[in-house]
Amino acid sequence: MTRKHQVRKDMIEVSEHNRRAWNELVRRGNEWTVPVDSETVARARDGDWSVVLTPSKPVPREWFGQIGGKRILGLASAGGQQAPILAAAGAQVTVLDNSPAQLASDRLVAQRDGLDIRIEEGLMQDLSRFPDDAFDLIFHPISNCFVEDILAVWREAFRVLSPGGRILAGFCNPVLYGFDPDASGVEALTWQFPLPYSDLESRAPKDLARHLAAGEPIEFSHSLETQIGGQLQAGFRLLALYEDTVGDWTLAQYFPPFIATLAEKPRDPRGSSMD
Repeated sequence: MTRKHQVRKDMIEVSEHNRRAWNELVRRGNEWTVPVDSETVARARDGDWSVVLTPSKPVPREWFGQIGGKRILGLASAGGQQAPILAAAGAQVTVLDNSPAQLASDRLVAQRDGLDIRIEEGLMQDLSRFPDDAFDLIFHPISNCFVEDILAVWREAFRVLSPGGRILAGFCNPVLYGFDPDASGVEALTWQFPLPYSDLESRAPKDLARHLAAGEPIEFSHSLETQIGGQLQAGFRLLALYEDTVGDWTLAQYFPPFIATLAEKPRDPRGSSMD
């Protein structure tokens, strides 16, 4: 690592930068910031609903179990998309996110459609405002790529889940970060970066400066050892997983860029529950 990279890293507070970046993405109308419409909420109230942890594949309904009355934490899950649907389906939903503008989308849908959603601004790796065993399920779509230490995320999630509770998590395949997302042609398929990747340390100084000036979020890659192994280390039991892709993205033609997992906080040391 060059001294220039180190100095720049010391000057940047990642969570503050990413808060501003996601507020700006809301202003631009990024697809993950557009609230669901009232028709979607109405269908969810009638039992016709689905949500995603990754870009395209709906989460299997059996991963949720019986959703009515379930205490759900939407972890780094604001944007007016998943939390309103889960609330309309009958869950008691709290959504926590780092972006006030993203949270405003959930507030908008809740007020528009008469939903009871608890809105909390905060960091995914700090759930100290919640007591132990506060939730029955955590819904955590792709977002931990925006923090450097995800082991803290898994530890906090484990603490606030009740025994038998589940965490549904989506995340990026670490291989994705070996390629330059701004490249085209043959270069788009050329391995560029050693892993683990960090916007702050892997990019050349000029590229990093352009990235930050453009208001793009700061991202980090995470190994399968920390994504899946980290959940196991925190005490979870892995129950299921699937892979997902997206559109006609060049890289997606060669490997699935996204993964979703279902894990459980054991009720007791002897086994897991899928009720």
